[in-house]
Amino acid sequence: MCHYCGCREIPLIKEFIAEHESVTDLAGKAVRSLEQGEHAEAGRLAARMAEELRAHWDGEERGLFRVMATDPEYAGYVEALVAEHRELAAFLERLDLGSASQRAEFVAAAEELHHHIAKEEDGLFPAALTALTGDQWDAAMAAWRSVHP
Repeated sequence: MCHYCGCREIPLIKEFIAEHESVTDLAGKAVRSLEQGEHAEAGRLAARMAEELRAHWDGEERGLFRVMATDPEYAGYVEALVAEHRELAAFLERLDLGSASQRAEFVAAAEELHHHIAKEEDGLFPAALTALTGDQWDAAMAAWRSVHP
């Protein structure tokens, strides 16, 4: 995770990073529950993770992603991140931890989530620091607040 550009000091980015940490903590707990054979607990944690991700993605996509995608330089990058959101959301929606193959897929998805987050924290967030205007930051923050009253 990047610590050199200063984007982590932007209030909106701090919020996104806190949300990332929360969902990866839930994912890690769910994986550990699966390893201990506690499938019901893992399912509860995965459901909480999915709920938090829905709000997080809504805030990202309505705000920061929307304003970043107006720049052709970042539009494809943002589009790929949104596609990853949709893919994980669809997987979590149909998740059945009673299935051994689904449990293995969940563990892989939790690992992939770390890679996805790195694309945001090490790529998009630092780029936003230099690419966005004050009005764009205000719009991105207002969108996040609309999802997180």
